[in-house]
Amino acid sequence: MATLLHHIQPWMQKSITESEARLEKKMQQFTERKIAEVNQRLDAFELRVLARPAPPKRKKYHNQKIEKREFAVGDLVLLLNSRLRLFPSKLKSEWTGPFLITKVFPNGAVELENKEGAKFTVNGQKIKIYLGHAESAHEVVEAYHLDEV
Repeated sequence: MATLLHHIQPWMQKSITESEARLEKKMQQFTERKIAEVNQRLDAFELRVLARPAPPKRKKYHNQKIEKREFAVGDLVLLLNSRLRLFPSKLKSEWTGPFLITKVFPNGAVELENKEGAKFTVNGQKIKIYLGHAESAHEVVEAYHLDEV
C-alpha cells in the first residue's frame, strides 16, 4: 500500500483523507442513532413490563408468605444471620442476639441496638421476638461468643 501512495498526487491524497473523515463521521452518527433507537425500545419495553400488574394468584400466594409482625420499642429480638449457610453445621444457630429495638419505621424496617450500644437498621422480616428473660439476655450473648472461638 505504501508503494502505491507515493504515485498519488497531493490533491488526490487530500481528497482521499477527506472522504475517509466523512465516512468515519457518517459511521459514528449511524452507530449513535442505532444506540439511541435500541435504548428507546428498551425503555419502552421496561415501561410496558413494569406497568403490568402482577397476576392476582401470584400476588395472593406471595402475600401469604409475608408475616405481619408488630414490634414495639424496647422489645428484645433475635436477628437472622443468613451468612451462616456458608459453613453449614447442625449445632450452629442461625439466629444471633438478642438485640434491643430502638426505633420502628413505618415501612417495616427496625433499628436495633446491640450490647455495646452500636445501632443499625434491618428488615423487619429478618427478626423474631426473643422469648427469654431480659436478665438472661447478656448471658446468651456471652455463650454465643464462646461457641465461635
